[in-house]
Amino acid sequence: MTPHTQTVETSRPPATRAEACELLRQMLDIRCFEEKIYELLSKNLIRGASHLYAGQEAVAVGAISALRNDDLITSTHRGHGHCYARGAALARAEADRQDHLNQMLAELCGRATGYSRGRGGSMHIADVQRGNLGATGIVGGNLPVATGAGLSIKLRGKDSVVLCFFGEGAVNNGVFHESLNLASIWKLPVIYILENNLYAMSVPVTASTSVADLSSRAAAYNMPGVSVDGQDVLAVRSATAEAATRARLGEGPTLIECRTYRWYGHSRSDARAYRTREEEAEWRNRDPLLVLRHRMAEAGLLSDAEFDQIEAAAKTAIERATEFALGSPEPPASELYDGLYAPPRTTPADVAREAELRGRLRAATGGVRQIAYSQAIAEALREEMKRDPNVFIM
Repeated sequence: MTPHTQTVETSRPPATRAEACELLRQMLDIRCFEEKIYELLSKNLIRGASHLYAGQEAVAVGAISALRNDDLITSTHRGHGHCYARGAALARAEADRQDHLNQMLAELCGRATGYSRGRGGSMHIADVQRGNLGATGIVGGNLPVATGAGLSIKLRGKDSVVLCFFGEGAVNNGVFHESLNLASIWKLPVIYILENNLYAMSVPVTASTSVADLSSRAAAYNMPGVSVDGQDVLAVRSATAEAATRARLGEGPTLIECRTYRWYGHSRSDARAYRTREEEAEWRNRDPLLVLRHRMAEAGLLSDAEFDQIEAAAKTAIERATEFALGSPEPPASELYDGLYAPPRTTPADVAREAELRGRLRAATGGVRQIAYSQAIAEALREEMKRDPNVFIM
């Protein structure tokens, strides 16, 4: 396969020099981060599965750059780029950006200083405080999560949006159809970002899906569908911005197919025997970093020296993050079961009250109301909804 050229052109908002440099910096940070992960995997300093995002940087950075601070994202097993771009977009200073990289790399190395205290690793990294609801190792597993988050936003009367990233391997799963169908019926503020990197593990998309433009599936759910060049960060940003505006107006979801390519194999055990080196070379000529760099140079926004400076800053930040991660402690064995159970909310007074009620019931000879189990459930649900307006029955 060769790079797709028949993409839908979208109006591209002008990027100032500062904006373009920030987009370039974020993509360089992700590229350097992934190269470091590849190195650490080869040294077995990172254990377990890890799926590299290199080559697809323009999708995460472009889409997330169109978000507001109160928006949300859901990620995938190939989610390092999503996690970094969201945190970087919210960073107020270089120290915030560095801290974000530190915690990301520590998490992948299984260290206690990571975002999930070393328990999530590569495929389950999350940063909920910054609106990243987390990655998932289940293909398509984040589609219903994003749809549910969109429903929550709508029920609470907010105008936030949810970005849902997933690959072309998920479009034939039942949750893809179920999620898009419900999101369309309820006009939920979800933007479904389909990262079509042409291969689900080793299976080419042409062998698994009957349509050439995966965005055309949006027609089945009465929502807009658009295919864009996933190597062009500005095209991705523009399409996402349009979808976000539509969602905030209450007009419902959008499906955006970003045609892109992963540099590495599906995972480190993948020798990429199913791809030709000629195909890989052709796609590397459309490296998203080069696409933006050339556009900026043509517009007089970037010199070679300035690019080298941005790249050097990215490499320095990754080296600092590596020192932090490898110098951090592993989670102690004594905390092995932390987080497996919700903390108890009952107090000694609650226990005493429960014992009193049970005693009264055992001693009662009459006058105790008896109801069916189903009615008891209904009454309990009613009480909970009266107590907390955020609780609802679906």
